[in-house]
Amino acid sequence: MEPVGIPWGKPRGERADAVRNRAHLIEVARRMVAELGVDKVTMDELAERAGLGKGTVFRRFGTRAGIFHALLDEDETEFQQRVMSGPPPLGPGASAEERLIAYGHARMAFLLARTALARAALDPEQPVPPEGSPSVFHVQTLLRVACPDAATSGALALQLTAALEGPILLYVQNPQESDPGPMPEYLADSWVTLVQCVCRSYR
Repeated sequence: MEPVGIPWGKPRGERADAVRNRAHLIEVARRMVAELGVDKVTMDELAERAGLGKGTVFRRFGTRAGIFHALLDEDETEFQQRVMSGPPPLGPGASAEERLIAYGHARMAFLLARTALARAALDPEQPVPPEGSPSVFHVQTLLRVACPDAATSGALALQLTAALEGPILLYVQNPQESDPGPMPEYLADSWVTLVQCVCRSYR
């Protein structure tokens, strides 16, 4: 029988200097993106501008893609707050189907407004959608209400989420365009069709 590890007390929080270094690196990275563009941001240059060792940057972000993933995470927090407690139909108060539609529209608009960051944050070593993705969890939660029979395995939530996340941008947005503009109408319409077909086929 395998031994069971029992944690003693609360897990240690991140050291204060590590928290400060992370905040400083993210601030410097944002300035670099605004000044140079995503393509010109490198791990070495970030370390130099931040006045920190290269090892600190690599430990914090792991890869170059990790820099942009961290920048997106900052915006992601605000987005998820709107999803969990904002006004309907994105937030609570609308039907599950209406919320799925609103979520798809909001999610695509969120990523299209951050096309360069979203592209740069794609890590070929990581699954897409990433493990533990809040999008997968939220879509799965709404599917359990809208069409519980379809939500059993979790596969449908994963497939629907994949239609919203980063790789779709590779097909709908020119990477040379600095201003992606509004979400293409056909994307918004196709998401409505997809959600309605899925929900109605399981009623």
